[in-house]
Amino acid sequence: MCFAYLLRRCSSLRKLQAAHAVATTTGITFLLPAAILTSLLQTLTLLRPLPPPSLSLPYALSLFHFLPNSTSTLAHNLLIRLFLSVVPSSPLPAIHLFFRLRRLSLPPDLHSFPLALSASSRLRRLPLGRAFHAQSLRFGFSSNLFVRNALISLYSSCSSLPDAENIFLDNNHAIDIVSYNALIHGYAKAGKLKNAQQLFNQMLQRDAISYGTMIVAYSHSGQHSDALQLFDQMQSDGFTPDNVALASALSSCAQMGQLNRGKAIHDYIRRNRDELSVSLLTGLIDMYAKCGEINIALNLFNESSSRNIFTWNSIIVGLAMHGYGKLSLDYFDKMRAARVEPDGVTFLGVLVACSHSGFVETARRVFCDMERVYGVRIELKHYGCMADLFGRAGMIEEAMEMIEEMPMKGDGYVWGSVLSSCRIHPGNVEVAEVAARKLLEIDPGDTGVYSIIARIYADARRWEDVQRIRRIMDAINVKKNIGFSLVHLPGNV
Repeated sequence: MCFAYLLRRCSSLRKLQAAHAVATTTGITFLLPAAILTSLLQTLTLLRPLPPPSLSLPYALSLFHFLPNSTSTLAHNLLIRLFLSVVPSSPLPAIHLFFRLRRLSLPPDLHSFPLALSASSRLRRLPLGRAFHAQSLRFGFSSNLFVRNALISLYSSCSSLPDAENIFLDNNHAIDIVSYNALIHGYAKAGKLKNAQQLFNQMLQRDAISYGTMIVAYSHSGQHSDALQLFDQMQSDGFTPDNVALASALSSCAQMGQLNRGKAIHDYIRRNRDELSVSLLTGLIDMYAKCGEINIALNLFNESSSRNIFTWNSIIVGLAMHGYGKLSLDYFDKMRAARVEPDGVTFLGVLVACSHSGFVETARRVFCDMERVYGVRIELKHYGCMADLFGRAGMIEEAMEMIEEMPMKGDGYVWGSVLSSCRIHPGNVEVAEVAARKLLEIDPGDTGVYSIIARIYADARRWEDVQRIRRIMDAINVKKNIGFSLVHLPGNV
């Protein structure tokens, strides 16, 4: 009884291990090994915040292996739950533990299947999930609400919406808020925003996850105004936004250039969060960078000690887009020094930085190292950045050579960069004609191509070609854009 009280007061791994030491030195562990070690393992899974994997997992595994009943279903469930909690991005150990449970002919219970299905959902392994579904039917747990919700989440995550809908719409069994949230997430992930919205509107009761899921769906689909409107409604309905909802609202502010709205959300975070999570830090840096406040973004980054690949990418890309090419490259060097592996977005930011600052040789070296040194696949957008860089530097012939050697067809960005560079650097009419032709093949409705090629012909004094293009523009009713300016006055534009 006293030991149970001691465990309830354990709020950290250090205190839990101290309680373990007390139990060992007093002999309780040797008298009741199964009860004591199981209680320690269970308390470990309930610690908040959870200790890092490097500390929690070795301790949990030592408890598990010393348990006399380490062949029990409960012990397996506790260890599976811990693995899924501390290393959510690596669900394979949890699945291996479930397999061990079955190899030992232990009966899984109603807690085992939601955990196994959750691991399958994170792996996006539909056949494996179906196998677990079949076993839940065999053991008679498929009608359990927790198992059904895990199944809806599995099929939604694996883009098997008909299966998720069948479970959700089964009138013989109850559903709850979690069921709705799982299917809404599935619809949003599949791009079926209207279905997600209809299901959200049907809910008689909602929670913070319901709102957060829809806010994410609106933000990812580009409906940023709706995302921010729902974010406001969420708070007016008395729900506290979680980090996912806050990060999505910041993303919508960034895409809409709503600096004041983003600052208001930042103030809310300051008032309601003791610590700034990595996801919120990244969202704030991205928002301030895209809204023109790169210095605030830089200060936030420099003041933080907790960063991930997305945080580094936000500051590298943000600096590049604001023309701070040298500084962007400096942060790329700091990222590598911190042993954070760059990805495709990182290199996109680095190449943009080089392009805007004219660092041709640096860009060439980084581009060549992407696959050879870092193992990052070169995508079309990276070729587009190189085409833009060569074009800005007047190296149009080299840009064309690169495009010819590309393993994929050029898109509008690639050929648009070539055409724009021909406008900046006269004397490349033939290349401009090729680029214009390619752009019109990609998008015949891109009438801006005619205006650019007409200017290039005019610069080359090829007046007959200018007239020919003007006749085409008149025939398809292309109007030359009239220039205008915006003047900001207090309260007006």
